[in-house]
Amino acid sequence: MARHLQIKYYVEPDAGALARRAAQYFVEMAGEAVEAHGRARIAISGGTTPKAAFELLADRNQPWRSRMPWEMLDLYWVDERSVPPEDAESNYRMTREALLEHVPLKAEQIHRIEGELEPEEAAARYESELRSSFRLEDAESPRFDLVALGLGEDGHTASLFPHTAAIHELDRLAVANYVPKKEAWRITLTWPVINHARSVFFLAAGEAKARILKEMLMGPHDPERLPSQLIWPSSGILTLILDEAAAALLPPTDEEGCGVLERER
Repeated sequence: MARHLQIKYYVEPDAGALARRAAQYFVEMAGEAVEAHGRARIAISGGTTPKAAFELLADRNQPWRSRMPWEMLDLYWVDERSVPPEDAESNYRMTREALLEHVPLKAEQIHRIEGELEPEEAAARYESELRSSFRLEDAESPRFDLVALGLGEDGHTASLFPHTAAIHELDRLAVANYVPKKEAWRITLTWPVINHARSVFFLAAGEAKARILKEMLMGPHDPERLPSQLIWPSSGILTLILDEAAAALLPPTDEEGCGVLERER
């Protein structure tokens, strides 16, 4: 893992502009991956903020739908709740309704986490799916072209919650993680897998995220309390796309709305 990290954050004025920037970023990163090696493998997160970007990608009246290389895309999930795919809490269901039902992706291009199974079985099956679809040897880790993350007000990302077992997992690709404060199981990619991606970005909005973003990016290293600090991509670059409310406590951006932080570990 790179010890030096350059953090680039882009700040948009409102939710609509944030969604447009995110949609554009998905298209750009997918295009770069296809140009580099003929395929784009993207892992996505749930939540209301990415949902707006997915709806733009699916909209025939918006430019991003026609620019996305759908036929060369494989879609994965960063994490999932331990619920059936029709459940209102399912990350897969949100993505299906916002995106999958409206775009030309074939079933074999969609690699969901089977949240309806027992958590340990769901994690094992997802790990098997990753090994198969990436054609991995025993000790290899998948290298996603893009991993899209959210940020919880408690400092969690993916389903890596504070003081839970998954934040200590170094060898597995995906694990079942029990979250006591939610009294629920989650299935999640592990942080070494996330960090191995070619590109990793956070998407965050709202004033409720401002304090935790400042702590995550500028505070002392304390991943037991702030698991989001475990995200330290091997590329040495971390990208964030934020609205003004979420970025309120970060250093000011330049005239193009971009800020840069440097961290060492």
